[in-house]
Amino acid sequence: MNTLYYGDNLKILRDHIKDESVDLIYLDPPFNSNRNYNVLFKNESGTEAESQITAFEDTWHWNTSAEETYNELLLASDSVGQMVESFRSFIGENQMMAYLVMMAIRLKELHRALKPTGSLYLHCDPTASHYLKILLDTIFGAERYLNEITWKRTFAHGNVGRNYGSVSDTIFWYSKGSKYTWNQQYATLTDAASDKKYPKADSDGRRWQSVTLRNPGWRPNLQFPYTASNGVTYHPHPNGWSCNLERLQKLDAEGRLHFPSKPDGALRLKMYEDESEGERLQNIWNDISPIPSQAQERLGYPTQKPVALLERILKASSNEGDIVLDPFCGCGTTIAAAQNLNREWIGIDLTHLAVGLQKFRLKDTYGLTAGRDYKVVGQPEDLAGARELAQNDRYGFQWWILPLVGAKSLGAEAGKKEGKKGSDKGIDGLMSFIDDTSGKAKKVIFSVKSGHVNVSHIRDLVGTVEREKAAMGVYVTLEPPTKPMITEAVSAGFYHSDHFNKDFPKIQILTVEDILAGAEVRKPTDSITFKKASKAVPTNTAQNELFGELPETNDERPEIAETQ
Repeated sequence: MNTLYYGDNLKILRDHIKDESVDLIYLDPPFNSNRNYNVLFKNESGTEAESQITAFEDTWHWNTSAEETYNELLLASDSVGQMVESFRSFIGENQMMAYLVMMAIRLKELHRALKPTGSLYLHCDPTASHYLKILLDTIFGAERYLNEITWKRTFAHGNVGRNYGSVSDTIFWYSKGSKYTWNQQYATLTDAASDKKYPKADSDGRRWQSVTLRNPGWRPNLQFPYTASNGVTYHPHPNGWSCNLERLQKLDAEGRLHFPSKPDGALRLKMYEDESEGERLQNIWNDISPIPSQAQERLGYPTQKPVALLERILKASSNEGDIVLDPFCGCGTTIAAAQNLNREWIGIDLTHLAVGLQKFRLKDTYGLTAGRDYKVVGQPEDLAGARELAQNDRYGFQWWILPLVGAKSLGAEAGKKEGKKGSDKGIDGLMSFIDDTSGKAKKVIFSVKSGHVNVSHIRDLVGTVEREKAAMGVYVTLEPPTKPMITEAVSAGFYHSDHFNKDFPKIQILTVEDILAGAEVRKPTDSITFKKASKAVPTNTAQNELFGELPETNDERPEIAETQ
Protein backbone atom coordinates (compact mmCIF):
# COMPACT_ATOMS: atom_id res chain seq x y z
CA MET A 1 0.00 0.00 0.00
CA ASN A 2 1.20 3.55 -0.74
CA THR A 3 2.90 4.86 2.39
CA LEU A 4 4.22 8.11 3.84
CA TYR A 5 6.81 7.75 6.59
CA TYR A 6 7.76 10.46 9.05
CA GLY A 7 11.25 10.11 10.50
CA ASP A 8 14.92 9.52 9.76
CA ASN A 9 15.10 7.69 6.44
CA LEU A 10 18.03 5.54 7.60
CA LYS A 11 16.01 4.04 10.44
CA ILE A 12 12.91 3.69 8.27
CA LEU A 13 14.85 1.98 5.49
CA ARG A 14 16.27 -0.50 7.99
CA ASP A 15 13.05 -1.12 9.91
CA HIS A 16 10.44 -1.07 7.15
CA ILE A 17 11.90 -1.54 3.66
CA LYS A 18 12.65 -5.16 2.74
CA ASP A 19 15.58 -6.42 0.66
CA GLU A 20 15.07 -6.16 -3.11
CA SER A 21 11.53 -4.79 -2.78
CA VAL A 22 11.73 -1.50 -4.70
CA ASP A 23 11.75 -1.01 -8.48
CA LEU A 24 12.93 2.59 -8.72
CA ILE A 25 14.54 5.07 -6.32
CA TYR A 26 14.75 8.79 -6.92
CA LEU A 27 16.45 10.99 -4.36
CA ASP A 28 17.25 14.66 -4.25
CA PRO A 29 19.21 14.92 -0.98
CA PRO A 30 19.88 18.33 0.56
CA PHE A 31 22.97 20.06 -0.69
CA ASN A 32 24.53 23.52 -0.63
CA SER A 33 24.88 25.93 -3.49
CA ASN A 34 28.23 26.73 -5.09
CA ARG A 35 28.41 30.13 -3.44
CA ASN A 36 28.51 28.40 -0.06
CA TYR A 37 30.91 25.72 -1.20
CA ASN A 38 33.58 26.88 1.25
CA VAL A 39 31.17 26.55 4.17
CA LEU A 40 31.01 22.79 3.75
CA PHE A 41 34.77 22.63 4.12
CA LYS A 42 34.98 24.82 7.23
CA ASN A 43 36.78 22.85 9.92
CA GLU A 44 34.36 22.05 12.74
CA SER A 45 37.04 22.97 15.30
CA GLY A 46 37.41 26.49 13.84
CA THR A 47 36.74 29.65 15.77
CA GLU A 48 34.27 31.28 13.39
CA ALA A 49 30.90 32.07 14.93
CA GLU A 50 28.05 29.82 13.84
CA SER A 51 26.11 32.94 12.84
CA GLN A 52 28.63 33.47 10.07
CA ILE A 53 27.95 30.08 8.56
CA THR A 54 25.29 30.35 5.85
CA ALA A 55 24.54 26.65 5.79
CA PHE A 56 21.16 25.01 6.04
CA GLU A 57 19.74 23.06 8.93
CA ASP A 58 19.83 19.73 7.10
CA THR A 59 23.61 19.85 6.68
CA TRP A 60 25.08 17.21 8.98
CA HIS A 61 27.89 18.68 11.05
CA TRP A 62 30.87 16.59 12.04
CA ASN A 63 29.81 15.59 15.52
CA THR A 64 29.36 12.48 17.65
CA SER A 65 26.65 11.15 15.35
CA ALA A 66 28.82 11.60 12.26
CA GLU A 67 31.74 9.89 14.02
CA GLU A 68 29.54 6.93 15.02
CA THR A 69 28.24 6.53 11.46
CA TYR A 70 31.79 6.78 10.11
CA ASN A 71 32.92 4.03 12.50
CA GLU A 72 29.97 1.85 11.48
CA LEU A 73 31.01 2.18 7.83
CA LEU A 74 34.63 1.30 8.66
CA LEU A 75 33.68 -1.72 10.76
CA ALA A 76 31.77 -3.20 7.81
CA SER A 77 35.21 -3.91 6.30
CA ASP A 78 34.08 -3.36 2.72
CA SER A 79 35.00 -1.08 -0.15
CA VAL A 80 32.62 1.64 1.05
CA GLY A 81 34.41 1.84 4.40
CA GLN A 82 37.74 2.06 2.60
CA MET A 83 36.43 4.86 0.40
CA VAL A 84 35.04 7.02 3.23
CA GLU A 85 38.31 6.49 5.11
CA SER A 86 40.12 7.89 2.07
CA PHE A 87 37.68 10.77 1.90
CA ARG A 88 38.37 11.66 5.52
CA SER A 89 42.12 11.72 5.02
CA PHE A 90 41.66 14.03 2.04
CA ILE A 91 38.71 16.22 3.07
CA GLY A 92 39.12 16.36 6.84
CA GLU A 93 36.49 16.61 9.55
CA ASN A 94 33.96 19.10 8.28
CA GLN A 95 30.42 19.44 7.01
CA MET A 96 31.25 18.00 3.61
CA MET A 97 32.71 14.88 5.22
CA ALA A 98 29.69 14.56 7.53
CA TYR A 99 27.42 14.92 4.49
CA LEU A 100 29.26 12.18 2.59
CA VAL A 101 29.18 9.83 5.59
CA MET A 102 25.43 10.45 5.89
CA MET A 103 24.96 9.73 2.18
CA ALA A 104 27.20 6.65 2.15
CA ILE A 105 25.28 4.80 4.87
CA ARG A 106 21.95 5.61 3.20
CA LEU A 107 23.07 4.72 -0.31
CA LYS A 108 24.12 1.30 0.99
CA GLU A 109 20.61 0.77 2.36
CA LEU A 110 19.00 2.01 -0.85
CA HIS A 111 21.13 -0.42 -2.88
CA ARG A 112 19.95 -3.22 -0.60
CA ALA A 113 16.31 -2.25 -1.11
CA LEU A 114 16.49 -2.21 -4.92
CA LYS A 115 15.30 -5.18 -6.96
CA PRO A 116 17.88 -6.72 -9.34
CA THR A 117 16.05 -4.99 -12.22
CA GLY A 118 15.81 -1.68 -10.35
CA SER A 119 17.44 1.70 -10.90
CA LEU A 120 18.51 4.64 -8.76
CA TYR A 121 18.50 8.28 -9.87
CA LEU A 122 20.44 10.69 -7.64
CA HIS A 123 19.80 14.40 -8.27
CA CYS A 124 22.51 16.83 -7.16
CA ASP A 125 24.44 19.98 -8.05
CA PRO A 126 28.22 20.44 -8.52
CA THR A 127 28.81 21.08 -4.81
CA ALA A 128 29.33 17.40 -4.02
CA SER A 129 28.46 15.60 -7.27
CA HIS A 130 32.03 14.41 -7.87
CA TYR A 131 32.21 12.80 -4.43
CA LEU A 132 28.73 11.30 -4.77
CA LYS A 133 29.63 9.68 -8.07
CA ILE A 134 32.65 8.03 -6.46
CA LEU A 135 30.37 6.72 -3.69
CA LEU A 136 27.89 5.40 -6.25
CA ASP A 137 30.65 3.71 -8.21
CA THR A 138 31.85 2.08 -4.99
CA ILE A 139 28.42 0.88 -3.86
CA PHE A 140 26.81 -0.07 -7.19
CA GLY A 141 29.97 -0.84 -9.16
CA ALA A 142 31.37 1.36 -11.90
CA GLU A 143 29.91 -1.01 -14.50
CA ARG A 144 26.40 -0.18 -13.24
CA TYR A 145 26.82 3.50 -14.07
CA LEU A 146 24.50 4.24 -16.98
CA ASN A 147 24.28 7.99 -17.48
CA GLU A 148 25.07 11.41 -16.11
CA ILE A 149 22.05 13.48 -17.10
CA THR A 150 22.29 17.25 -17.27
CA TRP A 151 19.00 19.05 -16.62
CA LYS A 152 18.74 22.76 -17.39
CA ARG A 153 16.98 23.78 -14.18
CA THR A 154 16.66 27.53 -14.76
CA PHE A 155 16.94 30.29 -17.32
CA ALA A 156 20.06 32.25 -18.20
CA HIS A 157 20.88 35.05 -15.80
CA GLY A 158 23.52 37.63 -15.15
CA ASN A 159 26.70 36.24 -13.66
CA VAL A 160 28.03 37.39 -10.33
CA GLY A 161 31.80 37.39 -10.48
CA ARG A 162 34.17 35.98 -13.05
CA ASN A 163 32.54 32.67 -14.00
CA TYR A 164 29.96 31.03 -16.25
CA GLY A 165 26.30 31.07 -15.29
CA SER A 166 25.17 27.99 -13.37
CA VAL A 167 21.87 26.83 -14.85
CA SER A 168 22.00 23.04 -14.61
CA ASP A 169 21.76 20.13 -12.19
CA THR A 170 23.21 16.65 -12.47
CA ILE A 171 21.25 13.41 -12.22
CA PHE A 172 23.26 10.19 -11.89
CA TRP A 173 21.56 7.01 -13.10
CA TYR A 174 22.72 3.61 -11.84
CA SER A 175 21.17 0.17 -12.17
CA LYS A 176 21.27 -2.64 -9.61
CA GLY A 177 21.96 -5.33 -12.23
CA SER A 178 22.73 -5.78 -15.90
CA LYS A 179 19.06 -6.45 -16.78
CA TYR A 180 17.19 -3.35 -15.74
CA THR A 181 13.83 -1.83 -16.61
CA TRP A 182 14.11 0.52 -19.58
CA ASN A 183 11.40 2.17 -21.64
CA GLN A 184 12.83 4.38 -24.36
CA GLN A 185 11.71 7.99 -24.00
CA TYR A 186 11.50 10.61 -26.70
CA ALA A 187 11.81 14.37 -26.65
CA THR A 188 9.06 16.34 -28.39
CA LEU A 189 10.36 18.65 -31.10
CA THR A 190 9.58 22.35 -31.11
CA ASP A 191 7.72 23.70 -34.15
CA ALA A 192 10.93 25.23 -35.48
CA ALA A 193 12.88 22.00 -35.00
CA SER A 194 10.08 19.99 -36.60
CA ASP A 195 10.03 22.31 -39.64
CA LYS A 196 13.75 21.80 -40.02
CA LYS A 197 13.65 18.03 -39.56
CA TYR A 198 10.62 17.41 -41.81
CA PRO A 199 11.04 19.96 -44.64
CA LYS A 200 9.04 18.10 -47.31
CA ALA A 201 5.32 17.38 -47.66
CA ASP A 202 3.05 15.20 -49.83
CA SER A 203 0.16 16.69 -51.76
CA ASP A 204 -2.10 16.02 -48.77
CA GLY A 205 0.16 18.10 -46.52
CA ARG A 206 1.68 15.14 -44.71
CA ARG A 207 5.21 16.14 -43.73
CA TRP A 208 8.26 13.91 -44.10
CA GLN A 209 12.01 13.73 -44.25
CA SER A 210 14.20 11.68 -46.57
CA VAL A 211 16.32 9.04 -44.84
CA THR A 212 18.84 6.56 -46.15
CA LEU A 213 18.08 2.95 -47.11
CA ARG A 214 21.72 2.05 -46.56
CA ASN A 215 22.44 -0.81 -44.20
CA PRO A 216 24.67 0.31 -41.29
CA GLY A 217 26.75 -2.87 -41.64
CA TRP A 218 27.80 -5.01 -44.58
CA ARG A 219 24.98 -7.45 -45.45
CA PRO A 220 25.75 -9.68 -48.46
CA ASN A 221 22.21 -11.12 -48.42
CA LEU A 222 20.76 -7.64 -49.01
CA GLN A 223 22.86 -6.94 -52.10
CA PHE A 224 20.38 -6.89 -55.01
CA PRO A 225 19.19 -4.44 -57.66
CA TYR A 226 15.65 -3.13 -57.27
CA THR A 227 13.37 -1.96 -60.06
CA ALA A 228 10.96 0.51 -58.52
CA SER A 229 7.43 1.45 -59.52
CA ASN A 230 8.79 4.41 -61.49
CA GLY A 231 10.53 1.94 -63.84
CA VAL A 232 14.05 2.83 -62.71
CA THR A 233 16.42 0.17 -61.40
CA TYR A 234 18.38 1.18 -58.30
CA HIS A 235 21.44 -0.43 -56.81
CA PRO A 236 22.17 -0.56 -53.10
CA HIS A 237 25.06 0.94 -51.18
CA PRO A 238 28.02 -1.49 -50.96
CA ASN A 239 26.75 -2.43 -47.47
CA GLY A 240 23.41 -3.48 -48.94
CA TRP A 241 19.80 -2.32 -48.44
CA SER A 242 18.47 -1.76 -44.93
CA CYS A 243 15.59 -4.21 -45.63
CA ASN A 244 14.81 -7.26 -47.75
CA LEU A 245 13.10 -7.32 -51.16
CA GLU A 246 9.63 -8.04 -49.77
CA ARG A 247 9.83 -5.05 -47.40
CA LEU A 248 11.17 -2.80 -50.15
CA GLN A 249 8.27 -3.74 -52.43
CA LYS A 250 5.79 -3.03 -49.65
CA LEU A 251 7.27 0.40 -49.04
CA ASP A 252 7.09 1.12 -52.76
CA ALA A 253 3.43 0.08 -52.94
CA GLU A 254 2.62 2.38 -50.02
CA GLY A 255 4.32 5.34 -51.70
CA ARG A 256 6.99 5.44 -49.01
CA LEU A 257 10.00 5.55 -51.37
CA HIS A 258 11.71 8.82 -52.23
CA PHE A 259 12.96 8.67 -55.79
CA PRO A 260 16.09 10.76 -56.50
CA SER A 261 15.88 13.64 -58.97
CA LYS A 262 19.26 12.70 -60.49
CA PRO A 263 19.67 9.49 -62.51
CA ASP A 264 22.59 8.36 -60.39
CA GLY A 265 20.98 9.36 -57.08
CA ALA A 266 20.29 6.94 -54.26
CA LEU A 267 16.86 5.51 -53.53
CA ARG A 268 15.71 6.74 -50.13
CA LEU A 269 12.83 6.33 -47.66
CA LYS A 270 10.13 8.81 -46.63
CA MET A 271 9.96 9.09 -42.84
CA TYR A 272 6.70 10.79 -41.86
CA GLU A 273 6.44 13.22 -38.96
CA ASP A 274 3.14 11.82 -37.69
CA GLU A 275 4.69 8.35 -37.35
CA SER A 276 7.64 9.49 -35.29
CA GLU A 277 7.61 9.36 -31.48
CA GLY A 278 10.04 12.25 -31.44
CA GLU A 279 13.78 12.36 -31.05
CA ARG A 280 15.36 9.64 -28.95
CA LEU A 281 16.06 11.26 -25.61
CA GLN A 282 19.70 12.15 -24.95
CA ASN A 283 21.46 12.91 -21.67
CA ILE A 284 21.01 16.68 -21.88
CA TRP A 285 17.48 17.70 -20.90
CA ASN A 286 16.63 21.28 -21.81
CA ASP A 287 13.00 20.69 -22.79
CA ILE A 288 11.57 20.59 -19.24
CA SER A 289 11.35 24.16 -18.02
CA PRO A 290 11.65 25.32 -14.42
CA ILE A 291 8.38 26.06 -12.67
CA PRO A 292 7.26 29.69 -13.17
CA SER A 293 6.62 31.66 -9.98
CA GLN A 294 2.86 31.82 -10.56
CA ALA A 295 2.41 28.26 -11.85
CA GLN A 296 -0.35 26.15 -10.32
CA GLU A 297 2.18 23.38 -9.73
CA ARG A 298 4.46 25.54 -7.61
CA LEU A 299 4.46 24.69 -3.90
CA GLY A 300 6.83 27.36 -2.64
CA TYR A 301 10.08 25.38 -2.50
CA PRO A 302 12.74 27.42 -4.35
CA THR A 303 14.28 24.31 -5.90
CA GLN A 304 11.08 22.34 -6.40
CA LYS A 305 11.34 19.99 -9.37
CA PRO A 306 8.65 19.90 -12.07
CA VAL A 307 6.34 16.89 -12.09
CA ALA A 308 7.27 16.46 -15.79
CA LEU A 309 10.88 15.79 -14.80
CA LEU A 310 9.91 13.02 -12.38
CA GLU A 311 7.36 11.56 -14.78
CA ARG A 312 10.06 11.23 -17.43
CA ILE A 313 12.28 9.31 -15.02
CA LEU A 314 9.43 7.09 -13.84
CA LYS A 315 8.28 6.33 -17.39
CA ALA A 316 11.81 5.40 -18.46
CA SER A 317 12.76 3.15 -15.55
CA SER A 318 9.52 1.70 -14.16
CA ASN A 319 6.20 0.24 -15.27
CA GLU A 320 2.65 0.55 -13.98
CA GLY A 321 2.30 -1.16 -10.62
CA ASP A 322 6.02 -0.87 -9.80
CA ILE A 323 7.13 0.49 -6.43
CA VAL A 324 8.86 3.89 -6.42
CA LEU A 325 10.74 5.15 -3.35
CA ASP A 326 11.85 8.69 -2.50
CA PRO A 327 13.77 8.82 0.81
CA PHE A 328 13.99 12.65 0.81
CA CYS A 329 10.52 13.29 -0.56
CA GLY A 330 10.14 16.91 0.59
CA CYS A 331 7.14 18.50 -1.09
CA GLY A 332 6.22 15.21 -2.77
CA THR A 333 6.89 15.66 -6.49
CA THR A 334 7.97 12.02 -6.84
CA ILE A 335 4.79 10.90 -5.10
CA ALA A 336 2.68 13.10 -7.37
CA ALA A 337 4.37 11.66 -10.48
CA ALA A 338 3.95 8.09 -9.21
CA GLN A 339 0.29 8.71 -8.45
CA ASN A 340 -0.25 10.16 -11.93
CA LEU A 341 1.41 7.18 -13.60
CA ASN A 342 -0.21 4.39 -11.56
CA ARG A 343 2.91 3.39 -9.68
CA GLU A 344 2.96 2.37 -6.04
CA TRP A 345 4.97 4.78 -3.91
CA ILE A 346 6.87 5.16 -0.65
CA GLY A 347 7.82 8.61 0.63
CA ILE A 348 10.01 9.43 3.62
CA ASP A 349 10.69 12.81 5.21
CA LEU A 350 12.15 14.05 8.47
CA THR A 351 9.72 16.92 9.11
CA HIS A 352 6.05 16.98 10.07
CA LEU A 353 5.66 20.02 7.82
CA ALA A 354 6.74 18.12 4.70
CA VAL A 355 4.59 15.08 5.51
CA GLY A 356 1.67 17.38 6.29
CA LEU A 357 2.08 19.22 2.99
CA GLN A 358 2.14 15.94 1.10
CA LYS A 359 -1.07 14.85 2.81
CA PHE A 360 -2.62 18.18 1.89
CA ARG A 361 -1.43 17.81 -1.71
CA LEU A 362 -2.73 14.25 -2.03
CA LYS A 363 -6.11 15.30 -0.69
CA ASP A 364 -6.38 18.48 -2.73
CA THR A 365 -5.10 17.12 -6.03
CA TYR A 366 -6.18 13.49 -6.00
CA GLY A 367 -8.88 13.30 -3.32
CA LEU A 368 -6.82 10.78 -1.35
CA THR A 369 -7.29 10.42 2.40
CA ALA A 370 -4.68 9.15 4.84
CA GLY A 371 -5.70 5.84 6.38
CA ARG A 372 -8.16 5.06 3.61
CA ASP A 373 -6.09 5.46 0.44
CA TYR A 374 -2.57 5.34 1.85
CA LYS A 375 -0.76 4.77 5.14
CA VAL A 376 1.06 7.30 7.28
CA VAL A 377 3.65 5.86 9.66
CA GLY A 378 5.35 7.80 12.45
CA GLN A 379 2.75 10.51 13.11
CA PRO A 380 0.17 10.63 15.94
CA GLU A 381 -2.92 8.47 15.52
CA ASP A 382 -4.69 9.32 18.79
CA LEU A 383 -4.98 12.04 21.43
CA ALA A 384 -2.13 10.62 23.51
CA GLY A 385 0.16 10.74 20.49
CA ALA A 386 -0.94 14.31 19.76
CA ARG A 387 -0.08 15.36 23.32
CA GLU A 388 3.34 13.76 23.07
CA LEU A 389 4.05 15.52 19.77
CA ALA A 390 2.88 18.88 21.17
CA GLN A 391 5.16 18.46 24.18
CA ASN A 392 8.20 17.53 22.09
CA ASP A 393 7.67 19.70 19.01
CA ARG A 394 4.93 22.31 19.03
CA TYR A 395 5.76 23.40 15.49
CA GLY A 396 5.56 19.82 14.34
CA PHE A 397 2.19 19.59 16.10
CA GLN A 398 0.90 22.54 14.11
CA TRP A 399 2.17 21.13 10.81
CA TRP A 400 0.62 17.74 11.64
CA ILE A 401 -2.87 18.88 12.66
CA LEU A 402 -3.69 21.49 10.00
CA PRO A 403 -3.69 19.12 6.97
CA LEU A 404 -6.15 16.91 8.87
CA VAL A 405 -8.79 19.63 8.46
CA GLY A 406 -7.72 20.52 4.92
CA ALA A 407 -5.82 23.69 5.84
CA LYS A 408 -2.49 24.82 4.46
CA SER A 409 0.11 25.47 7.15
CA LEU A 410 1.96 28.74 6.69
CA GLY A 411 4.88 27.54 8.76
CA ALA A 412 5.60 31.07 9.89
CA GLU A 413 6.36 29.79 13.38
CA ALA A 414 9.34 27.99 11.85
CA GLY A 415 10.72 31.36 10.84
CA LYS A 416 10.51 32.49 14.45
CA LYS A 417 12.06 29.23 15.58
CA GLU A 418 15.07 29.90 13.42
CA GLY A 419 15.40 33.42 14.77
CA LYS A 420 14.10 35.05 11.62
CA LYS A 421 12.52 38.49 11.68
CA GLY A 422 8.83 38.92 11.05
CA SER A 423 5.58 37.61 12.42
CA ASP A 424 2.85 35.23 11.42
CA LYS A 425 0.34 38.01 12.29
CA GLY A 426 -1.80 35.51 14.17
CA ILE A 427 -2.21 33.23 11.15
CA ASP A 428 -1.02 29.62 11.40
CA GLY A 429 -2.93 28.22 8.44
CA LEU A 430 -5.25 29.11 5.59
CA MET A 431 -8.12 27.61 3.65
CA SER A 432 -10.19 29.20 0.90
CA PHE A 433 -13.51 28.60 -0.75
CA ILE A 434 -15.57 30.06 -3.58
CA ASP A 435 -19.30 30.31 -3.10
CA ASP A 436 -20.38 32.87 -5.71
CA THR A 437 -19.90 33.69 -9.39
CA SER A 438 -17.17 36.29 -8.82
CA GLY A 439 -14.45 33.64 -8.94
CA LYS A 440 -12.77 35.26 -5.95
CA ALA A 441 -11.67 33.06 -3.06
CA LYS A 442 -12.89 33.74 0.48
CA LYS A 443 -10.33 33.12 3.23
CA VAL A 444 -10.62 30.98 6.35
CA ILE A 445 -7.88 31.77 8.89
CA PHE A 446 -6.59 29.17 11.35
CA SER A 447 -5.01 29.67 14.75
CA VAL A 448 -3.45 26.60 16.41
CA LYS A 449 -2.74 26.24 20.13
CA SER A 450 -1.12 23.23 21.76
CA GLY A 451 -0.89 24.60 25.29
CA HIS A 452 -2.90 26.71 27.73
CA VAL A 453 -6.01 28.35 26.26
CA ASN A 454 -8.03 31.42 27.25
CA VAL A 455 -10.63 33.78 25.90
CA SER A 456 -8.04 36.31 24.70
CA HIS A 457 -7.04 33.85 21.96
CA ILE A 458 -10.56 34.00 20.51
CA ARG A 459 -10.58 37.78 20.66
CA ASP A 460 -7.24 37.86 18.87
CA LEU A 461 -8.60 35.55 16.17
CA VAL A 462 -11.67 37.77 15.72
CA GLY A 463 -9.35 40.75 15.25
CA THR A 464 -7.20 38.85 12.76
CA VAL A 465 -10.25 37.81 10.72
CA GLU A 466 -11.42 41.42 10.58
CA ARG A 467 -7.99 42.79 9.74
CA GLU A 468 -7.44 40.27 6.94
CA LYS A 469 -11.02 40.68 5.66
CA ALA A 470 -11.44 36.92 5.97
CA ALA A 471 -14.80 35.14 5.86
CA MET A 472 -14.21 32.96 8.91
CA GLY A 473 -11.70 31.93 11.52
CA VAL A 474 -11.03 28.52 13.06
CA TYR A 475 -9.36 28.00 16.42
CA VAL A 476 -7.71 24.57 16.69
CA THR A 477 -6.83 23.51 20.22
CA LEU A 478 -5.37 20.50 21.98
CA GLU A 479 -7.04 21.48 25.27
CA PRO A 480 -10.84 21.83 25.66
CA PRO A 481 -12.09 25.43 25.27
CA THR A 482 -13.42 27.32 28.28
CA LYS A 483 -17.03 28.55 28.48
CA PRO A 484 -15.96 32.21 27.98
CA MET A 485 -14.12 31.13 24.81
CA ILE A 486 -17.22 29.43 23.45
CA THR A 487 -19.33 32.47 24.32
CA GLU A 488 -16.85 34.81 22.60
CA ALA A 489 -16.84 32.64 19.47
CA VAL A 490 -20.64 32.57 19.30
CA SER A 491 -20.75 36.35 19.81
CA ALA A 492 -18.74 36.84 16.61
CA GLY A 493 -21.85 36.02 14.59
CA PHE A 494 -22.08 34.33 11.21
CA TYR A 495 -20.76 34.40 7.68
CA HIS A 496 -23.73 34.42 5.30
CA SER A 497 -23.35 32.66 1.96
CA ASP A 498 -25.70 34.31 -0.52
CA HIS A 499 -25.24 31.47 -2.99
CA PHE A 500 -26.43 28.85 -0.50
CA ASN A 501 -28.59 31.26 1.51
CA LYS A 502 -27.06 29.73 4.60
CA ASP A 503 -25.19 30.96 7.68
CA PHE A 504 -21.91 29.52 8.93
CA PRO A 505 -20.30 30.34 12.32
CA LYS A 506 -17.79 33.13 11.75
CA ILE A 507 -15.51 31.80 14.49
CA GLN A 508 -15.34 28.03 15.01
CA ILE A 509 -13.49 26.04 17.68
CA LEU A 510 -12.21 22.57 16.84
CA THR A 511 -10.42 20.41 19.38
CA VAL A 512 -7.84 17.83 18.32
CA GLU A 513 -10.10 15.17 19.77
CA ASP A 514 -12.94 16.41 17.52
CA ILE A 515 -10.67 16.40 14.46
CA LEU A 516 -9.45 12.87 15.14
CA ALA A 517 -13.10 11.83 15.39
CA GLY A 518 -13.79 13.28 11.94
CA ALA A 519 -14.95 16.84 12.67
CA GLU A 520 -14.64 19.30 9.79
CA VAL A 521 -14.74 23.03 9.26
CA ARG A 522 -18.29 24.23 8.60
CA LYS A 523 -18.23 26.17 5.33
CA PRO A 524 -19.97 26.18 1.93
CA THR A 525 -19.92 22.60 0.67
CA ASP A 526 -18.73 23.21 -2.89
CA SER A 527 -15.77 25.25 -1.75
CA ILE A 528 -12.34 24.82 -3.22
CA THR A 529 -9.05 25.10 -1.38
CA PHE A 530 -6.96 27.57 -3.38
CA LYS A 531 -5.83 25.93 -6.58
CA LYS A 532 -4.80 22.34 -6.85
CA ALA A 533 -1.44 21.73 -5.18
CA SER A 534 -1.21 25.44 -4.41
CA LYS A 535 1.89 27.17 -3.08
CA ALA A 536 3.03 25.52 0.13
CA VAL A 537 5.85 26.07 2.56
CA PRO A 538 9.42 24.72 2.48
CA THR A 539 10.92 22.82 5.37
CA ASN A 540 13.65 23.84 7.75
CA THR A 541 15.43 27.21 7.61
CA ALA A 542 14.98 30.36 5.54
CA GLN A 543 11.22 30.04 5.99
CA ASN A 544 10.57 33.78 6.11
CA GLU A 545 12.01 34.45 2.69
CA LEU A 546 9.84 31.78 1.14
CA PHE A 547 6.43 32.87 2.44
CA GLY A 548 6.16 35.84 0.11
CA GLU A 549 6.35 36.09 -3.66
CA LEU A 550 9.12 34.16 -5.34
CA PRO A 551 11.22 35.64 -8.16
CA GLU A 552 10.48 34.76 -11.75
CA THR A 553 13.90 33.17 -12.10
CA ASN A 554 16.37 31.61 -9.71
CA ASP A 555 19.46 33.72 -10.34
CA GLU A 556 21.34 31.81 -7.67
CA ARG A 557 20.50 28.63 -5.86
CA PRO A 558 19.48 29.46 -2.29
CA GLU A 559 21.44 28.15 0.66
CA ILE A 560 18.67 25.67 1.29
CA ALA A 561 18.10 23.05 -1.35
CA GLU A 562 14.99 21.10 -0.39
CA THR A 563 14.18 17.92 -2.22
CA GLN A 564 11.95 18.23 -5.29
